Amino acid sequence: MLKINIPASDLHLLRKERYSHPHPRVMLKMDVVLLKGLGYSNDNIRRITNVCSNTMREYWKQYETGGIEGLKEVNFYKPGSKLKEHSGTIENYFKENPPSSIPQAVAKIEELTGIKRGETQVRKFLKSLGFKHIKACSVPAKALTEEKKTNRGTFWKKSSNPD
Repeated sequence: MLKINIPASDLHLLRKERYSHPHPRVMLKMDVVLLKGLGYSNDNIRRITNVCSNTMREYWKQYETGGIEGLKEVNFYKPGSKLKEHSGTIENYFKENPPSSIPQAVAKIEELTGIKRGETQVRKFLKSLGFKHIKACSVPAKALTEEKKTNRGTFWKKSSNPD
């Protein structure tokens, strides 16, 4: 069992910060450490704060190593994309040869880097590089010839002679 010795000055700061800190996770950490410092049992702390034993121990270790400032740190796990290592190559290639579709971009990225990603991941990655999807419409047919323009009245009418 981990023993924590919390000085009275830290207890005062924990009481103050547990409701005034802007991040709710930090408020919870401070609450757990404060309750331990006030002498509550682990079962009571779990019941009051609704955290598991491992989380409580992690919060106490954070306090032991970094004090109150250590509790204020919030480090969420954000995995990085392997494509970021190749972002310069991909960006330069797509500036010169923009893909016409996401499947085409997926194939080209796999060819350039050897990394296979799905369409959604490639779409998000391209957006993170600053590329935008541009909606393209169909190209209109050839303009009406002069003959059709002059004979416009009969050109669009339905023929009455069934030939």
